[in-house]
Amino acid sequence: MHVKKEIATNGLRVNVISLGCSKNLVDSEELMAQLRHGNATLTDESDDANVIVINTCGFIEAAKEESVNTILSAVEWKNEQQGRKVFVMGCLSERYRDDLMKEIPEVDGYFGSNNIQPVVERIGVDYKRELLGERYLTTPQHFAYLKISEGCDNPCSFCSIPLMRGLHKSKPIEQIVKEAKQLSSVGVNELILIGQDTTYYGLDLYGKRRLAELLYKLGEIDTIKWIRLMYAYPAKFPLDVIDAFNNVPSIVPYIDIPVQHISTPVLRSMRRGVSGQSTIDLLHRLQDGIPGLALRSTLIVGYPAEGETEFEELAAFVDEGFFHRLGVFTYSQEDGTVAQLLGDPVSGEEKERRRAKIMNIQQKHSLNRNLELIDSIVDVLIDEQDNDTYYGRTMWDAPEVDNQVIIESPRRTLHTGRFYKVRVTDAMEYDLFGEVV
Repeated sequence: MHVKKEIATNGLRVNVISLGCSKNLVDSEELMAQLRHGNATLTDESDDANVIVINTCGFIEAAKEESVNTILSAVEWKNEQQGRKVFVMGCLSERYRDDLMKEIPEVDGYFGSNNIQPVVERIGVDYKRELLGERYLTTPQHFAYLKISEGCDNPCSFCSIPLMRGLHKSKPIEQIVKEAKQLSSVGVNELILIGQDTTYYGLDLYGKRRLAELLYKLGEIDTIKWIRLMYAYPAKFPLDVIDAFNNVPSIVPYIDIPVQHISTPVLRSMRRGVSGQSTIDLLHRLQDGIPGLALRSTLIVGYPAEGETEFEELAAFVDEGFFHRLGVFTYSQEDGTVAQLLGDPVSGEEKERRRAKIMNIQQKHSLNRNLELIDSIVDVLIDEQDNDTYYGRTMWDAPEVDNQVIIESPRRTLHTGRFYKVRVTDAMEYDLFGEVV
C-alpha cells in the first residue's frame, strides 16, 4: 500500500497498515481519506510516523498470526520513542478485543470493524460525515475496489466472517453509484465489485436481489471501461445478472464464484446451500449464457468431512477445466464456527498434499488456455512499469490474484492505466508475454 506524503499542520504523521482482503483495504482507504482531510500526514514508513494504525485480518490462522506479529512489531516501534501511539482495528480486533487488550495492553486503542469514526476521533482528527464513501486510493490510480455491501447472512460452517463483520448490509444503489463516480473523477477506469456475498446484494434493503440493476446503473458511467464482479456466492445466484453481462459493454466476462467444494456431502456439512450437481449446472449456465466467460474460484481442501473419496471427486471436477483461475486454501479450524465441533482430523501434511494436487491439475489447464492465446491480439490494461518492462492484465484477470501480461517495449513508452492492443507471443502457466501492435 503506497501513500503520498504531505505536510501535516497538526503534527500527526500516520502509517496505516492494511492486512487481509480487498474489503479491508477499502476500509483503510476510507480511514486515510478522513485523516488526510484532517490535515494528518500519511506515510508508508513507520520511522516517519508518530502514529501507526493496523487494520487487522482474522479470517484464518495464518492471517491471525500475521496480524498479531504486526501488532507486536508496532509495540516495539512505539517503545523506541516517547509519544508514539499504536491503534488496532478490523476483524481480529472485532473478535478478540478482550484477549488482545489483556495480552498486548501497550496498544493505545482497539477498535472493531465497520466503524472508522471512533478510530479517526481517537487519533485526534474530526470525523467528517460529508466524506462518506470518499477514499484515499492506495491501488494504482486506474483501478479501485468498490464495496457494495458489508457482512454476510450465509451460515457456512467453516467461516467466521459473520462473527467479525456482522450480517449482510447492502449499500443503497444511489450511494454506490456516487462512490463510483467519485472514483471515476480521479482517474479510475476499472471498478472491481466486492462484498462478502455480492449476489445477495439488495435483498436486505429492497426485499429482492438487485445486483443486475446495480450493474446496469454502473454501466451508465461511460468513463468506467471495465466492471469486474468478485465474490459471487453460488447459492440462489440471480440469473438476471447474465443479461446484464450481455447488455452492458463495460462488464468484463469474468466472475469470481467461490464454490469451495463439489462433493454434495461436504457441501451439506459446510452448509453452503447447494449440491454438487446444482453447482455444476450453474457453472454450465453461466458459461453458456456469457460468451467468453472466465470463471475464477476458490476451494477448501482438508475440511473435516472430506475423506479421500470426496477429495478425489473434487480433483476430478477441477480436471474438467471449468476454471480459468483458481485458488486453493487448506482448511483452518476457527473458534466459534459450527465446523469446530467436527474437530480437525486431516493432518497438515495431508492438507498440503491435497492442495498441491489440485493446483497441479489447475496449472495444466491454465497453461493450455494460455498457449491457445499465442498469436492472438488481446486488450491489455497496463498496471505498472519497470524500466522498459510493462505489466498488464487482460479482461480475464483481476489484479493481484490472476495472470499478468509482460511486455518488453524499449522503443515505445506505454502508460499505466491505459489500454493497448497486444499480440501474445509466448505463454507460461500464469503469465502471458506480448508486444504492442
